[in-house]
Amino acid sequence: MRQTRYHGAFPNLRATTTMTFTLSDAAYGTDTPAAKHAMYADLRSQLQGLLSGETDFIANTANFSSLVFHTMPGLNWAGFYFLKGEELVLGPFQGKPACIRIKKGRGVCGTTVVEGKSIVVQDVHAFPGHIACDVNSRSELVVPVVAHGQIIGVFDLDSPLIGRFDDVDAQGVESLVRVLEATIVAGEASN
Repeated sequence: MRQTRYHGAFPNLRATTTMTFTLSDAAYGTDTPAAKHAMYADLRSQLQGLLSGETDFIANTANFSSLVFHTMPGLNWAGFYFLKGEELVLGPFQGKPACIRIKKGRGVCGTTVVEGKSIVVQDVHAFPGHIACDVNSRSELVVPVVAHGQIIGVFDLDSPLIGRFDDVDAQGVESLVRVLEATIVAGEASN
């Protein structure tokens, strides 16, 4: 575990803020459900510390994407798409450049919005209408992000490995997204 402290990193800002959180240097396994449960419990704890006291949505989704991408094994993309009208628009992410806009009902992300639930795709080539932003992606997990009972976007994970994601991953990532959703409500309450 390492503790990171940012203090006065921007000297021109009037208010000095300190953010302290702990990140794990652990190498996580994904070969058993027990290993995955342990990984997600640790990630939840790290995410809670990382987002604690911060209500800025962009900052929180950027840090969320980075934490997941750099911690979970077997990923080649992790990021957000946010609903604007009838399409999803790219938000903070980690990985190669991505598709910017996805219509509701198209691809795994757009289908997640329409169905209102997480979708695990073992092999993206077998998913009708899959949108290939990265030709190296072989499996995908998409989880809806909800505020006030409405889907406002999705968190999307891609892997170059066939079968990388399962229901344990869906439940684990859903639990991480719930941590983020709590910051949305807290941010609105503080405004």
